[in-house]
Amino acid sequence: MNQIDLWAILAYAFGLLMLYAIGRMLLGPIRLVLKLVYNAVVGGLVLVLLNFIGSYVGLHIAINPINALIVGLLGIPGVVLLIALKNIL
Repeated sequence: MNQIDLWAILAYAFGLLMLYAIGRMLLGPIRLVLKLVYNAVVGGLVLVLLNFIGSYVGLHIAINPINALIVGLLGIPGVVLLIALKNIL
């Protein structure tokens, strides 16, 4: 009887360990996606602010998911990149 209780406790501990490991593996990609979405939203807000301020000097950059992701991932250099690309193309 005592032997069965020990195996049940070990199986329970192993199950919890596996649940923890699987949870950690799945949490990584979810964090990456959430960070990417957050950066895209921040990039979109930066583009809106740029278009608002840029309307006084004739600067306009379209707000779309690609531009938002570029600004979100690269930050200020992304804004400079989009302005340079707009002037070149």
